[in-house]
Amino acid sequence: MIVKMKEVTLVVNGRNRDDALSALRKLGVLHVRSTMQESTEDISTIGSLQGTVDKALAVLDPYTAGKVKKAKDMQPVVQDIITYQSELATMRTRLSELEQTCQWYNWFGRVSGESIDVLKNQGVHIRFYQTDKAGLKTVSPDRQVYVAGEQGGTVYCALISDSPDDVLDFKEMPMPDTEYGQLKKDITLAQKDIAALEKKLHGMAAYKEALAAYRKQLDKRLEYARVRAGMGNDEDFAYVSGYCPADATDSLKQCADKESWAYIIADPDNLRDVPTLLRNPRWLRIVQPLFDFMGTLPGYHELDVSFAFLAFFSLFYAILIGDAGYGLVFLAGTLFLSRKFKDAPQEPFYLMYLLSAATILWGLLSGTWFGSEQLAQLPVLRDCVLPQLDSFSDSSQNFVMQLTFTIGAIHLSIARLMSAFKRMNSPTAIAELGWIAIIWGIYFVANNLILSVPLNSAVIPLVAGGAAVVALFANFQKNIVKGFLLSLGNLPLDIISSFSDVVSYIRLFAVGFATVIVASSFNDMAAGVGFNSILSGVMVSVILVFGHGLNIILGLMAVLVHGVRLNMLEFSGHCNLEWSGRNYMPFKE
Repeated sequence: MIVKMKEVTLVVNGRNRDDALSALRKLGVLHVRSTMQESTEDISTIGSLQGTVDKALAVLDPYTAGKVKKAKDMQPVVQDIITYQSELATMRTRLSELEQTCQWYNWFGRVSGESIDVLKNQGVHIRFYQTDKAGLKTVSPDRQVYVAGEQGGTVYCALISDSPDDVLDFKEMPMPDTEYGQLKKDITLAQKDIAALEKKLHGMAAYKEALAAYRKQLDKRLEYARVRAGMGNDEDFAYVSGYCPADATDSLKQCADKESWAYIIADPDNLRDVPTLLRNPRWLRIVQPLFDFMGTLPGYHELDVSFAFLAFFSLFYAILIGDAGYGLVFLAGTLFLSRKFKDAPQEPFYLMYLLSAATILWGLLSGTWFGSEQLAQLPVLRDCVLPQLDSFSDSSQNFVMQLTFTIGAIHLSIARLMSAFKRMNSPTAIAELGWIAIIWGIYFVANNLILSVPLNSAVIPLVAGGAAVVALFANFQKNIVKGFLLSLGNLPLDIISSFSDVVSYIRLFAVGFATVIVASSFNDMAAGVGFNSILSGVMVSVILVFGHGLNIILGLMAVLVHGVRLNMLEFSGHCNLEWSGRNYMPFKE
């Protein structure tokens, strides 16, 4: 149920605005509507602090915390982490440069720079080059070229000459300024410095929880600063406005009277600006994790379809997965995870219990157990199979397809009924009843065109009568002719779109049938290998685990693509639901 909201404006003494905001935050019922036009210095400072803390948390992420530490002032801790990370990055760059320089000695040997200088003073000049074997062959035999080594087709050589101007047409590799021995010492020192900094950061990981808590404090401070900056001013007064649940207005009035605030509480003018607060019974709240996962929320002016969404999503899930064996796997996995993570929110687990149970029930009725027809023929399981739903009977396919059309027509009719209930004080609600007639007329047409079911005699009265009702009432106004013509202009395309919507429910049959075929194919593949030896037994196990695991993953993807789509697009389109809501977020401690 979408909770009814009131629009609230509070007027306070300008000199007492901080006290007023503290009291308002303690009350925690007002979703503040900010009028802030630009950022203030406080907001910029807090935002900068948030960025620094986020960076510190990212730095500590790879490190495992030992014992938990706290600090009264977290700013020095944050600064130390950033400093250590900066020094660590510098030292790693330094080490990389030293190791790259040291590589020269691996190519040309541990040549002494002093020896090179001595030879140079005696008129012997040495230059170092990099080439390939083909390039080396182009050097004249008269020239003194010494090959120091070869690596991956690259040749490292030195030209020895009595002329300082004698060069080769190769890539020259100048000798480093630092001697090999000193480089090794520098590398060792850099490695020690890196290890010391890593140790310091590992120790700072003990502040992870404290940093996360500090980050939340900054969020609250930023929220407060934004609300304060967003308060309107009029000489000696300040005011704040927002939205409050209707059932919380009494507590807001009591607080306002106590604090000597003036207030205006009224019904919202612009319903699209009002935040949405969903408050459903506990058993229905299990659908909330799905809404959160998709990031969807109905607008305040829209319908709450939680029950219909949960009921039909469970049905779609069962048909798309379609295998009682997979349902048992989901159920066992949910039981294991719920016991392992006892402190986690329980709604996702309850949702999976429902979906697993629905899948097991559908698999029981359709005789589908890990895609094995032999399992479905076991005495107890065989008695539970409905012949019309039997996954391994060719004669059941038409019935299941017709069933998906029936589900689609019912689903879309419920959407139209909900839309009619929403508009019950307007003549346009009658148009929704006309659409229900059209949907069922389309249902009979779909059965005729796709399944060759004889066309029902009610088709023409349903479609023609429904279209007439829609044309008359969809855009009902004083000028009846104008409203009729407006409705009539879009009606043909809308009817075609509705036909597409009803037919689209056949995807439930197609994907569910594909799941059975894939599972059965892997079973046949495993049976073809046989159990003649240990090796064949291992191969069979690999085929079954891989095949059914892949099939489960594909099934879950199908649920997200098709099961969610039928609710989010087809159903939502017919009940004019745009999912345009934004969360009710009260200003609170």
